[in-house]
Amino acid sequence: MAYYSSAEEIYKYLGGVFRAANDTEVGPKLKAADIDLQIYYTDPDAAMTVTLREPTIEVTDGGDNADADVKLYMPADIGDKFWRGEYNLGVGLAKGQVKAKGPVNKILKLVPLTKPLFPVYRELVAQKDAV
Repeated sequence: MAYYSSAEEIYKYLGGVFRAANDTEVGPKLKAADIDLQIYYTDPDAAMTVTLREPTIEVTDGGDNADADVKLYMPADIGDKFWRGEYNLGVGLAKGQVKAKGPVNKILKLVPLTKPLFPVYRELVAQKDAV
C-alpha cells in the first residue's frame, strides 16, 4: 500500500520539506542552484514546481512548469524514502526507477546538500507515521 493516500498529503509533506529548507542552513545553498525543478509523482498522482532561486525557495502545488530546467518523474513512495535518507537518487536514476529530463547533473549536485533536511522531513511525517 502506498505511503501517501492523496495529492494533498504529497504537497503537505514532500512539498513541505522544500518549504522548510528556507529556514535551514541548506536554504542558501539550494537557492544558489538557480533552477526550476518540476517533480511529477505517481501513486497517487501529484505534480509540483520547486523554484530554487533567490530570495526564497517556492513550491507550487499542482504546478506544471513546461519550461522547468529539470523534470523528475517518480512514485511518491520513492520521494518518501529519499527524504527519509533511505534511497539513493543516483542509483534510482541509473536503474530507471526515477526518470529525469534536463541537466541531471544539476540535481545530482544538490542531492548531498539535502542530507541535513532528512530529520526535518522525518519530523514533518512523524504524526502521520504514528497513525
